[in-house]
Amino acid sequence: MKDWKNTLISPNTPVFEALKVIATGSLRIALVVDEDMKLLGTVTDGDVRTLLLRNGALDTPVSEIMSRNPMFAAEDEDRESIALRMTQRDILHLPIVNARGQLVGMHVLKDLVAPPKRDNLVVLMAGGLGTRLRPLTDSCPKPMLCVGGRPILETIIRTFQKHGYNNFVISLNYMPEKIQEYFKDGSQLNASITYVHEHTRLGTAGALSLLPQRPELPFFVMNGDLLTKVNFNQLMEFHMEKAAPATMCVREYDMQVPFGVVSTSGNDLLSIDEKPLHKFFVNAGIYVLSPVALDYIPQNTMFDMPDLYKVLLADNLVPTCFPIREYWMDIGRMEDFARAEMEYHVQFSSGND
Repeated sequence: MKDWKNTLISPNTPVFEALKVIATGSLRIALVVDEDMKLLGTVTDGDVRTLLLRNGALDTPVSEIMSRNPMFAAEDEDRESIALRMTQRDILHLPIVNARGQLVGMHVLKDLVAPPKRDNLVVLMAGGLGTRLRPLTDSCPKPMLCVGGRPILETIIRTFQKHGYNNFVISLNYMPEKIQEYFKDGSQLNASITYVHEHTRLGTAGALSLLPQRPELPFFVMNGDLLTKVNFNQLMEFHMEKAAPATMCVREYDMQVPFGVVSTSGNDLLSIDEKPLHKFFVNAGIYVLSPVALDYIPQNTMFDMPDLYKVLLADNLVPTCFPIREYWMDIGRMEDFARAEMEYHVQFSSGND
């Protein structure tokens, strides 16, 4: 791996600089070393997201968030055993260290073996009416609207496949035949696609009560009208690391008050905050659920995903949040549809192969 040296940072490097290394490099990791090239730790996308969720400052030194006991490979270890260890532990990158503890290289799993196929189920919610996109949706379900020359739902499926996920269930309600006729059993995409039918509207979580078999592994649930470049492997790894009953992808949403906000005490004016900017995390419509979460979903009842998270919280099963920094577009309105069409070939330039 030729570009591993581009991932090197010092323990005093601010997190925002490490984030540039992670975001711009192909390895998606930063390696923390001292002056003698001794490996001190690693910083990943998940470490940065955890800091953001704690409202930590991006000028924090990476020494405060890095993993201090990273796994590594010995310089003389054979590739076969390294590939086996990385595959068994689901490790994508493994630093190489010499007998003096100095970093001398990096193993990348995809360079050692073929991309691993993952057994986790992907449930795609495609039953929405798409009322805000009429008249486009009068004769076509919203997930089948074409953006960039192919249905939104196909782009979603292909994006999951690039991360090794090929086992899909699509939840149908509005114009189900349009979706089934197009995808059939998924074999034309080298995928397995089955369907569940909401004969009455059940909501994002309620539709999961229709799954014919209970998944044994954590599984994805995603709205069928989203385009995103989120790394689904990083999302799954984050969920597994946190051992959470459920993980919700969230996006930062900024709202600026167009007036000066006044603080008062009785009739006294205490301060004026001119056009303050408020930041919130909002639900991004992408989830990972552990199988235990299914126990909290009622049968044949309208039950949206926020309802599920509320009952989990009420039972002291604390979900976690995964902040999305990657491209994300909810195609719910005409202006969103037009913007997605303009951005598609920039964001999904490899989507037509």
